[in-house]
Amino acid sequence: MAIEYCEVFPIVLLLCIFFNVEAQQATFDITKYGAKTGGDSTKAVTDAWKAACTSTTGSKVVIPKGTFPVKNLKLEGPCKAAIGIQLQGTLQAPGDVSQQSKKDPWIAIQYVEDFTLDGGGTFDGNGQNTWSQKQAKKLEFSQPTNLGLNFLTNAVIQDITSLNSKMFHINVLGCKGITLQRIKTTAPDESPNTDGIHVGRSNGVKILDCTLETGDDCISLGDGSQQVIVNGAKCGPGHGISIGSLGLYDNEQPVKGVFVKSSTLTGTMNGVRIKTWQNSPVGEASDIHFEDIKMSNVGNPIIIDQEYCPQKNCKSSSTPSKVKISNVGFKGITGTSSTQEVVKLVCSKSYPCTGVEIGDINLSYNGGAATSVCTNVQPKLSGNQVPSVCTGSSSSGSGNNKSSGSSNSGNNKSGGSNNSGNNKSGGNNNSGNNKSNSASSKASASSKASASSKASASSKASG
Repeated sequence: MAIEYCEVFPIVLLLCIFFNVEAQQATFDITKYGAKTGGDSTKAVTDAWKAACTSTTGSKVVIPKGTFPVKNLKLEGPCKAAIGIQLQGTLQAPGDVSQQSKKDPWIAIQYVEDFTLDGGGTFDGNGQNTWSQKQAKKLEFSQPTNLGLNFLTNAVIQDITSLNSKMFHINVLGCKGITLQRIKTTAPDESPNTDGIHVGRSNGVKILDCTLETGDDCISLGDGSQQVIVNGAKCGPGHGISIGSLGLYDNEQPVKGVFVKSSTLTGTMNGVRIKTWQNSPVGEASDIHFEDIKMSNVGNPIIIDQEYCPQKNCKSSSTPSKVKISNVGFKGITGTSSTQEVVKLVCSKSYPCTGVEIGDINLSYNGGAATSVCTNVQPKLSGNQVPSVCTGSSSSGSGNNKSSGSSNSGNNKSGGSNNSGNNKSGGNNNSGNNKSNSASSKASASSKASASSKASASSKASG
């Protein structure tokens, strides 16, 4: 009898603790602070957050079903206890961008520990008018990001939708231990600069089972991204999954420990990509692995591009990139390509790629024989490669090596290439409470830098 009691009592005790914690969690409904569907609820959301943040017990801000228009929100800590936001309805940004700050995210959540965002609701960036004005060059490059997650520790973001952002959907900056799962980002493929999830200067990031439909990179990892896991991503339309761009700014932090697994890309401009700027400062990208990736009608399925200069206006295009790329794996990548060059490894003459491994790929070109090209790299080949990959490739920068065919013994054939795409790069960040001087930014076709979000340092062309 004593044994049964000893086994059962801990379970009962844990259940009591669980229900007690749930009962003690304070709830702050924005409608109790004046929020009304269809009316400006900026102050109500801010007031509910401030009240929740000062609670000495765990708390959550509840945004019920309905559409609540809000302008820029800055929801920041530190808070006195764990805090969350339960988004059941829709927060909607102004359609007129003049009613928002261009330098800050539309909604910034920052300097908080033990944070949760869930509820199945939507952040509607209302960006349709902004896209057309940007394409007509009536608006400058920098526009509000839908959601800026800045300097969060131990955070879970799950089961939300980001819709029609004016610029990036979600920007993760300076975070430690953050999980984004079952996120959906939605914007049409012609919407400029609407990246799905961008990460920079963050450690311990998990992006799990997300569906990313964008007009730019589905996922991009800027400088300082370390120990990042991407698993189960569905990407398309968009520009693919990218490391970088890197090397646009001085003092960028290394990218290390990236694992992209079990993901699918459909109709994207690029597949899995590492890109660094020509004439860059010294930098590093290492321990990067792409595994079990399925592609359908994807341009440039496998690409390392260390001659990145999307607008072809670099000051010194003849000066090689100084970003060192090492220990990179492409394994189990299959499907169809919309471009003839299905593998393109163009590394730096000054800092050749090392430790690149390609194993078990099967990629076909819809228009004929697929090809591959390698420059300044000697990849290690394992398993089967279809087409043959870079037979006799060079690490000396003496020229390109191109291969084609459906086996490991291809002929030296040339194929077309596509260098189009946007760029993401790291910059400096002095925003917030000056708790950190580091930042991440993203540059595309020119540059992106930010404070609690990212503002453009110059300009970016869609591509």
